Amino acid sequence: MLSLSLTSDSVQDGPRAANLRTDLAAIADLIELVFAHTMDEGGRAAIREMRSLARLGPGLGLMASLNEMALGIKMGYVWIEQGQLVGNVSVYPANWPADLGETWIIANVGVHPQFQRRGIARRLMQLSLDMLALRRAKRAILQVDYDNHPAIHLYESLGFIRERAWATWRRSSFHLAPPANQQTVFITRRRPSEWRAEMALAQRLRPAEQGGLGWLKPLHVYAFNPPWTRRLQQWLKMSSTERLIVRSADERELLASLWIENSFGVLSTRLLLLADPNHPDAAEALLSTTIRRFRTSTLLIEHPEDDLVTGHLLASYRFQRERSVWHMRWDVP
Repeated sequence: MLSLSLTSDSVQDGPRAANLRTDLAAIADLIELVFAHTMDEGGRAAIREMRSLARLGPGLGLMASLNEMALGIKMGYVWIEQGQLVGNVSVYPANWPADLGETWIIANVGVHPQFQRRGIARRLMQLSLDMLALRRAKRAILQVDYDNHPAIHLYESLGFIRERAWATWRRSSFHLAPPANQQTVFITRRRPSEWRAEMALAQRLRPAEQGGLGWLKPLHVYAFNPPWTRRLQQWLKMSSTERLIVRSADERELLASLWIENSFGVLSTRLLLLADPNHPDAAEALLSTTIRRFRTSTLLIEHPEDDLVTGHLLASYRFQRERSVWHMRWDVP
C-alpha cells in the first residue's frame, strides 16, 4: 500500500488548502491509488512529474509559479485524517480565451478507499467552488467516467450539469492500413479564408452548450482563425495542425473537416473530426486517407458518444474505444 503520510508533524484533521512543500508527494500517492484502474500514460507521466517536483525542496516555490500542474495543486484543497492525506481536489486554470470568462478545471477529485462515503469529497468540492465564486470566475469544468454514477450524482447535487458524453478512440500502429479505394470524394486542405464555413459546420455539430469541440476546446473563433500570438505559441511548442476538408459540390459549404494535430515528443497523432451525418462518405474518405498517411503512428480521436454513425465507422477502421466520460460544467451563481 502506498504511504500517504505527510512530511510535517503539525497537522490537524479535516480540510485545508493544499501545501506544495508538505503535500505534493502524498497527493501523487493518493491519485495513483484512487485512479489506478483508469489512468492512462498521460496520467502516469503526471504522477512522475509530481514526484520529481516534490524532490526539489527549496526550489519548489519558484517552480510552482512556472509549472501549471503545481499551480493547480496549490489552488486546491486536501483532507487530513490521523496524520495522513486522504482526500484531494485540484483546481487548474483552463486558459480559455479571455472573452469567454475565467474558466477553471476541477481535477484529481479523490478520497482514499478506506475513507470514502463520509462526505469528504463533497466538502472539498464545496470549498473549491466557494473559492472560485469569491474569485468571480465564470465557470468550472470537469470530466467524470461515464458510468461513475456516485460521482456524477455528487457533481449534479453541487450544481454541475452534463454537457455531453465523449469517447476516446485509439488505433494502434500495428494494424494494417486499409487499402486505397476509388474515391468520388475530393479531399483538400482548408483555405485560410474558409474558417467561417468550418466554424459554421462546428456550430451545427458541436454547439457550445454541449461542450464545443471537446475537452479544453471551446467553440471559439480562435480555434478556426487563430491570431498570430496563438500561432506563435504553437510554433514555439513545436506543434502543428493540418486541416483536411471535403466541400459540397457547389463549394459553398464544408461537408467534413479533419484536424491532424502533431506535437514534438508525442508519439501519437490526435485527430478531430467534424462531419455532416448526411454525408458519411466524406467522413470515411477523410479517415481512410489519414490512416494510410499515418500508418506508422498511433491515432487518437475524442468524439461525441452519441454520434453512433461515426462510432461504427471508427470501429470498422480498427479504432478501439478506450474510455467514455461526461464533460460537466458549473456556472458560478
